[in-house]
Amino acid sequence: MKEFTYTDRPPERAIVVGIALPGQEAVEVSLAEMERLVEAANGIVLESLTQSRHAPDPRTFIGKGKVLEVRERAVLAKADLAVFDCDLSPSQKQHLEEELAVRVVDRTELILDIFARRARTRAAKVQVELAQLEYLLPRLKRRWSHLERTEGAIGTRGPGETQLETDRRLIRRRIERLKDDLRTIEARREREATSHEDFFRVSLVGYTNAGKSSLMNALTGAQTLVADRLFATLDTRTRLWQLADRRRVLLSDTVGFVRRLPHDLVASFHATLAESIFADLLLVVADASRDDASECIAAVESTLEEIGATAPRLYVLNQLDRVQDRLSLRAHEQGGRTCVAVSAHTREGLDGLDAAVCSKLDEETLVGSVSAASSDGRTLAELRRSGVVLEERFEGEWWRARMRFRRALYGRLLQLRAHGSIAAQFDGIADDPDDEL
Repeated sequence: MKEFTYTDRPPERAIVVGIALPGQEAVEVSLAEMERLVEAANGIVLESLTQSRHAPDPRTFIGKGKVLEVRERAVLAKADLAVFDCDLSPSQKQHLEEELAVRVVDRTELILDIFARRARTRAAKVQVELAQLEYLLPRLKRRWSHLERTEGAIGTRGPGETQLETDRRLIRRRIERLKDDLRTIEARREREATSHEDFFRVSLVGYTNAGKSSLMNALTGAQTLVADRLFATLDTRTRLWQLADRRRVLLSDTVGFVRRLPHDLVASFHATLAESIFADLLLVVADASRDDASECIAAVESTLEEIGATAPRLYVLNQLDRVQDRLSLRAHEQGGRTCVAVSAHTREGLDGLDAAVCSKLDEETLVGSVSAASSDGRTLAELRRSGVVLEERFEGEWWRARMRFRRALYGRLLQLRAHGSIAAQFDGIADDPDDEL
């Protein structure tokens, strides 16, 4: 795979343009996020302009008057590019670049650029390149018009492909190769995500820069990268987290989300998001100090729905140390959400989060009485590894205990019972080996 090296070139100077459409989020909030995205792409925001419209202009997205205003501001500020807080069609982008006389970048292109800068592992690079090529393919005509043959012109008649057709064919071939690589990566990630059936799987998901990595470090003692920048984490990291009741769970930190995350990017990063799809519990992390925390949670929920993540949720309001009015946090408990307020920085509320996770996991567990031969070390080790011992005692040659198990292990426990390795009775379930949950 081709490696891209980003040099220490001077930051590019950008004008950010947004449009307020009926039924959409407040344009000021969206523009503030776009400014942070530009900064994450090593750009400098010179100015932000907005326009209110009932519908986008089909030719330039913004009206003629606004195009002239953006052009004048770009010339005066000596801007290198104009960044639009929307997705532009290929023709809209072409017309805007012709009329503004600067490069034009839309929201999807900007986010893809940031992901390309952050990608470090092979999996991340494959996923980013695939998303970029899927974005580029319908936009090739504008890029290669200077090399394309003109049908019927002198010297152009005859067999052979145009440069445009050649590039389309090569890109489609590359896309198929990347998809094959991605299928292999995704299959491996799925095996990894489902192989540790002895452990509960808990996944940290949330808006980018909500403090997921800081929270993971506080809970597990890991030394994962923490940076005050968007999309600092692109690859899933998994660490062992021991809860207060001695249960051990696998805690995973995943890529952050933003509003209107590009569909191609979500599709490409399906492999990285496998931990969230197969998790037993999702910790939806939000920055409690943000005024739009509820909107951030809604954006995360939308992406989780898109990737098919259906695990139970626990909502974690992080960065509690930055919140002035803590009574305002109750507003996030709408719709029956179970919310826990914490500060990964000061560790306030982490005990409450531990207890809430234990309670959520208990809803997905079985409690039962188990007996096994005290001399059967292998079976005893498997039982201790598979569940939490609530109480235990030795009676002659027998080890007897009350234990809590994951429901996913019910089938394995029935096998041990059928083979005579253990005697077991689970609360609320008839004493029949053929019973199913």
